[in-house]
Amino acid sequence: MQAKLYKGPEITYSDHLRFAGVRVAVLVNNKLSKAVSVSLLEIAPGVEIPVHTHDPQLDSIFVLSGQGEAYINGAWQAVESGDHVFAPSGAEHGVRNTGNNVLKLFIHHSPPLY
Repeated sequence: MQAKLYKGPEITYSDHLRFAGVRVAVLVNNKLSKAVSVSLLEIAPGVEIPVHTHDPQLDSIFVLSGQGEAYINGAWQAVESGDHVFAPSGAEHGVRNTGNNVLKLFIHHSPPLY
């Protein structure tokens, strides 16, 4: 397999299959890697991805822009651009947009979720 470059204008988003108000761009899926999946999420203002867990995936979430809250360790905590959330396999986590603009996230799952 060769390396891949994703140029910003070429990245396409689609509506998330489970969450209204969330758009996703899957960059790396289980066809490209057996180790990780990588995606970008755009969460509209007022939208929440409810508290959930992954098994066996860990979830690594980097906030690219916007403001919101992440549910970790049993509580909602404020997050903003530059923050990182790490949720090991089985750990409850969620995210919601509490700002006025789109909340943009860079998501890494291992092993692949998609």
